[in-house]
Amino acid sequence: MGKFILENREYSFEEIKNGNWKESDHYFHQTFTFCQQWLKGKETFSIATSGSTGVPKSISIHRSQMKASAETTGKYFKIEHDSKLLCCLNTWMIAGKMMLVRGMEWNATVYLVKANSDPLHDDFLKFPLDFVAMVPLQVRASLDKVEGQVKLKQIKTLIIGGAPINQKLKDDIKSSNLNAFQTYGMTETVSHIALADLRNEDLIYITLPEVQIGLDKENKLWIKAPMSANQVVQTNDLVEILNKSQFKWLGRADFVINSAGVKVYPEQVEEKIQEPIQKQFGDTNFFIAGIPDEKFGQKVSLLLEIAEPENFDPESFNQELRKYINRFHVPRKYFFLKDFIYTKSGKINRPETLNKIL
Repeated sequence: MGKFILENREYSFEEIKNGNWKESDHYFHQTFTFCQQWLKGKETFSIATSGSTGVPKSISIHRSQMKASAETTGKYFKIEHDSKLLCCLNTWMIAGKMMLVRGMEWNATVYLVKANSDPLHDDFLKFPLDFVAMVPLQVRASLDKVEGQVKLKQIKTLIIGGAPINQKLKDDIKSSNLNAFQTYGMTETVSHIALADLRNEDLIYITLPEVQIGLDKENKLWIKAPMSANQVVQTNDLVEILNKSQFKWLGRADFVINSAGVKVYPEQVEEKIQEPIQKQFGDTNFFIAGIPDEKFGQKVSLLLEIAEPENFDPESFNQELRKYINRFHVPRKYFFLKDFIYTKSGKINRPETLNKIL
């Protein structure tokens, strides 16, 4: 029988099912309450969406959808029963909940760590681990430490999601030869429906078994899968479909900038300019956005979460950026903000942050 491990405490799935746990910490109490409901066969669960592009909301997810997600992921990675998993994501959100479900469905040993930026430092974790899900911030923190690198390399399968992975992190993952995959999915598809191997040069997403994909008339991705209750989920993502099970992600349709008839995909530009941004401004958050403009329709602009540096010369910096991107993608305007607005899941809330300057 599988079990959960927290530091020096251990609970079998049977103990959790019967309510035999003593956790005063609210986070772990809520986590085990969900697990108890799952083990007792509860059929529907209310899950909060991240609010990345709109107002966060709660949606109802059926047990069969979560089981399908766990089953297809297990098949994809050939996960065996009695494997060792680490759940270090926020269990209030779908990604964390699905790590719990996978553990219970796979009859695994699940190490539980409260979500934090450096989860692998906990001494009670027993390596090697078979399956771990992390966000980019956590992977970055681990790679920045010798001990963390050693532990990462002892993870058989690592999936990374929740936020974009910048080019430097991709390069470091590849040079470390981690068996790591970037995920594509959302709450409505019950976590990921496709994965891209980060050891490859191009990020090509491969769908999980039984996932169908297609494009609407605006080239936005739609998904139909057991984890969506076999209902079509229309996304707002622009993709290039390579075949029935592979696609490249181009960016979100609502973020695309139309500047003088030239379409600019912000996420792709951001990935290319990571290096010069870091050299010029240090390790700061930023994003590309379109600002309304009478002449161009929209003006490509760069927003940075930093006080404006003294003696900053936009023209000189733009010359540097042209080494990385074409002239149509170079920012025509710079905005320096003290604080961005973030969603509850930690992503930059682009529309709300943009409203601060409009």
